[in-house]
Amino acid sequence: MFGWAGTILRVNLSEGTIQKEALNRNDAKLYLGGRGLATKIMIDEVDPQVDPLSPENKLIFMTGPLTGTMAASPGRYMVISKAPLTGTIGCANSGGHFGPELKFAGYDGIIFEGKAEKPVYLWINDDEVELRSAEHLWGKDVFETTDQVLEETAEDARVACIGPAGEKGVLFATVMNDKNRAAGRTGMGAVMGSKNLKAIVVRGTKSVEVADPEKFKEVSTDARRKLKEHPVTGEGLPTYGTGVLVNILNEMGALPTRNWRDGGIFEKAEDISGEALTEKYLVRNKGCFGCSIGCGRLTKIPEGKFKSFGEGPEYEAEWSYGAACGVGDLAAICKANFLCNELGLDPITMGATIACAMEMYEKGILTKEEVGRELNFGDADAIVELTRMTGLREGFGDELALGSYRLAEKYGHPELSMSVKKQEMPAYDARGVQGMGLSYATSNRGGCHVRGYMTSVEVLGIPEKLDPLVTDEKAGWLKIFQDLTAVVDSTGICLFTTFAIGLPEVANMLRAAVGWTTSDEEILQIGERIWNLERLFNLRAGFTKADDTLPPRLMEEPLPSGPAKGKVNELEVMLKEYYQVRGWNEEGVPTEEKMAELSLR
Repeated sequence: MFGWAGTILRVNLSEGTIQKEALNRNDAKLYLGGRGLATKIMIDEVDPQVDPLSPENKLIFMTGPLTGTMAASPGRYMVISKAPLTGTIGCANSGGHFGPELKFAGYDGIIFEGKAEKPVYLWINDDEVELRSAEHLWGKDVFETTDQVLEETAEDARVACIGPAGEKGVLFATVMNDKNRAAGRTGMGAVMGSKNLKAIVVRGTKSVEVADPEKFKEVSTDARRKLKEHPVTGEGLPTYGTGVLVNILNEMGALPTRNWRDGGIFEKAEDISGEALTEKYLVRNKGCFGCSIGCGRLTKIPEGKFKSFGEGPEYEAEWSYGAACGVGDLAAICKANFLCNELGLDPITMGATIACAMEMYEKGILTKEEVGRELNFGDADAIVELTRMTGLREGFGDELALGSYRLAEKYGHPELSMSVKKQEMPAYDARGVQGMGLSYATSNRGGCHVRGYMTSVEVLGIPEKLDPLVTDEKAGWLKIFQDLTAVVDSTGICLFTTFAIGLPEVANMLRAAVGWTTSDEEILQIGERIWNLERLFNLRAGFTKADDTLPPRLMEEPLPSGPAKGKVNELEVMLKEYYQVRGWNEEGVPTEEKMAELSLR
């Protein structure tokens, strides 16, 4: 096969067996790889009603046909399972070098099933694959684990692993690779820990063959050129990282502040911005495999109580630990983010959960005795210490480990959790960016911005500028973005490329790699098929139209200040139109006609 490696590993952890299976060519044609193909395997093999942390759940690592090639930014892979944080189809995307290395070893993906009796790790050395004891690694953080397994295997191998958070079942634990890259959302690290699987170590010496090398080189070079020439991917992201958005969103009045209670203007936004990070602490920028953008940040806090060195933070962590918690201390934000990498935590959910707890404390819902300390907005020490406690499930960290929804629900105030389907929303206030609210509400993996990045049109004006404060046209644009993102996630390239390139460039690379003559429209339909398949999984898991909603605060409490002052999110107006453009009925269920059109019967 071209593009695909052609082989899937199936690892039964309960029995300690490893099988090599041929990639299903028909499924690859219908679902590509990555997110799409792994979801197809999940819905075929796993009951959507399964307990996410039970042995019956499966955990799937999957690359795409462009992963490890010379395509534009082809370093991505996906981790798919039923999510412990949300109960939805769980899905997390990561970059770095692990995904390409898996392809170089000759595998498109790995299906883990069952549960090992004792901790293990998987060692893949090209055609040789074995399970090894990880009892000596249990309890070690991500950095320690990575260093140790490389000593035991090969120094040039690549590692994906969990830290203490995954071992201890923190519901938003991550799978970390290359130490600082994260398959971050929905709790895939907790699923990995529930299976007593500590790490996957892979070394590959093969290459990925493409159908038309000359054409592939031509179209990939063209895509890379466009990335270099675009002001976002060629200048903004390389220079300031994703944190360049802090000041932009703040000036729009759409940077959620103090648990979304405020959002007009955060008075300390400039202090926590990408510009400030570059000026004060940046060592250099960093890219994933084959990346021509380099949005990653290698940073160092040279002195003080938050002295540290590591990778990040990105925009979302600058927000979740910063504006969401009312904290303007960038050194503390960096330190908390470094701890997330070491312990294996999602910084979006972690920071947002602390923010929720801060509001609960200030309202008198939580007491000093329950928290173990005072907990007010603006407390820089708290965001660091509570992150550490959560990763180790110590003290009040054991409560925070369940995420903001379960924390707030326990104390009778679920409305204070700024989440959708129990997953914390990221850093765009949906009262000031209307289409992003629709994106949050309809996301198949819970509150998420990268499943339909409406910020492109509402904030950045890519490919055209829409008024962020109105609802017109938002449903149609979101459907296109959601379908395109499903394609991108399934091919194995980075979503950030779509700031500069679109469906034609992605389709050109895909056709040249795998040898298709498929039209652009047919490739986009693959994304629509994937989106509907995820919807079907969630419907079978028990989700309904009632779950396509936003926290009451966003629909009932107008923004108190700023450019969007007085606005609430008008979700109901957009949601009805969204179901229509999706070809779903009024209850948000795909119609028989839509199922037939997408070959999903």
